[in-house]
Amino acid sequence: MACHFDEQDGVKLKKAGIYNCLDLALTVPHSYEDRTLSTTARVSQNQCLDVEVRAFYPSIKVNRVRFFCFNLDCEVEGVIFQPKPYHRHQFPLHARLFVYGKLEYQQGHFQLIQPRVVSEVGHCVAKYKSSIRTDHFARLVGRYVHRESLLDEGLSEKIIAPLLRVHFPYGNIPLEGSPEFEENIHALKFTEMYNYLRRLRKKRETFPAYKQINEAYSPWLKTLPFTLTDDQLKAIEQIQQDMSQATAAKRMIVGDVGAGKTMVILASAYMARHVRSILMAPTTVLANQLFEEAQKFLPSLKIALVTNKSKKEDLSAFDFIIGTHALLYRELPDYGLVMIDEQHRFGTAQRNKLSKLFEEGLDDARAHFLQFSATPIPRTQAMIDASLLDVSLIMQTPFKKDIDSRVIHRGNFPELLEHIKGELEKEHQVLIVYPLVEQSEAIAYQSIEEAQSYWQKHFEGVYVTHGKDKEKEQVLYDFREQGKILLATTVVEVGISLPRLSTVVIVGAERLGLSTLHQLRGRVSRTGLKGYCFLYTNAVSSKRLEEFSTTMSGFDIARLDLKYRKSGDLLSGSEQSGESFRFVDMAEDEEIIAEVQAYLDYI
Repeated sequence: MACHFDEQDGVKLKKAGIYNCLDLALTVPHSYEDRTLSTTARVSQNQCLDVEVRAFYPSIKVNRVRFFCFNLDCEVEGVIFQPKPYHRHQFPLHARLFVYGKLEYQQGHFQLIQPRVVSEVGHCVAKYKSSIRTDHFARLVGRYVHRESLLDEGLSEKIIAPLLRVHFPYGNIPLEGSPEFEENIHALKFTEMYNYLRRLRKKRETFPAYKQINEAYSPWLKTLPFTLTDDQLKAIEQIQQDMSQATAAKRMIVGDVGAGKTMVILASAYMARHVRSILMAPTTVLANQLFEEAQKFLPSLKIALVTNKSKKEDLSAFDFIIGTHALLYRELPDYGLVMIDEQHRFGTAQRNKLSKLFEEGLDDARAHFLQFSATPIPRTQAMIDASLLDVSLIMQTPFKKDIDSRVIHRGNFPELLEHIKGELEKEHQVLIVYPLVEQSEAIAYQSIEEAQSYWQKHFEGVYVTHGKDKEKEQVLYDFREQGKILLATTVVEVGISLPRLSTVVIVGAERLGLSTLHQLRGRVSRTGLKGYCFLYTNAVSSKRLEEFSTTMSGFDIARLDLKYRKSGDLLSGSEQSGESFRFVDMAEDEEIIAEVQAYLDYI
């Protein structure tokens, strides 16, 4: 059961983006007014006074009011700048009032600057910023944020007590770093994540499986010339369990660069060979690469490749159909499993059409659905995603990558040239990533066009491509077979396997996100070759790049990326960069997210 706003209040709060009592409880005060009646004068601070009006002196520019203050036991002069007519009525002669303002000491007597009459005294009062008028918003908080309403929302007493203290701080405001302050922050983080995950879980839909798949993968493992990692085997085991259920599987498999997610794709296709599976890749290069791997490791399956250049044919004879978005425009036979590789790399229109692959033509049933990604995410993100779909993380790699990463500057260029020549003599390949295709005055780095003539003059086998190049896939193929140096933009971030690539130089490295840098670094040492990654920057120093250069795990990189997107101010609940959370810090709050997950499972 959850608490409900009455109709009129609900309309107002909805306009302010508040849909339930937890949303309201998470709209924290931007400041507090200490309305306790202290007997000590707090000069240059706001203070609440118990006064009697002894005289009122109006004028055009400044009103002055003579008070006798009972809690300070002295006279105090009230000073009102830019007075309005209503001020005269607020301070009638001989009235006993509580007033609040900034206390100053001038020329031997106390002044209260901009005094205003208040009704609540004896405790701290929360002040809110909202599209709703401040005093009315405070009344709404008082009306709906209380122990009973928060219990109705499912929160525990342990969380409710500090959450209420944020809004109704009877006594002193907890100082930052104090146990009470930490309890308040924990309660806000817990409540925000609880509110979010509860909504996500309601969105999760389940459908009957079009086909239940009860196939063992162990016979296929025996045909492989190598042993899969524990993480790969765990992911395959989870997929087998998913597909054996009467409910359609919906799982995301996230693997680090070079973690071998292709073998998990092939194991899934093997298990689904009697009901047919479809795999969609974002580029022709990747589709071709996956097709080649499938032919090598699944010789007993009939496999089709569908791209824009493929001839239209009857696909019903095939067990495993691999293709690009061209699949969306072909007539497909029935299938029991759909797999999408690097879904985030498809365009918006293509992503909308993707749903057709596993939602249409199967009545109420659905094909099993697996989504693969080579972009590692923090464990915190995986926990959150797990509310919508099941998640497998492949964190191990089949072999330890031996890549030296180093931040370099202009003065290191001669040394870099010697390194490149040495690698080319070993018949290794070099990738140089530039931030621009054409010259720009806004960015103080060379573009591909500016650098191209230098490399082609001094080296043979120089290839060039970028995002706007219509022939980029062919260029990558040609470079793989016979090239020495490839000049490119981040178009090569995820793409063709280059087994002889030993070195990547990233120009203007500080301009790229750490995850992108990690993907680019992941192009080298794909087959255990000794690898090198040079991060070229004009910046005098970069702690971010230095930390990146000593971190190899993509999952740790993803966490590092979050760390460098500075968190917002916890008390004010200001937005974090790139985050939808006001209090939860995705880089640091893994334990709280796990705590919320366990609590939701328990209740």
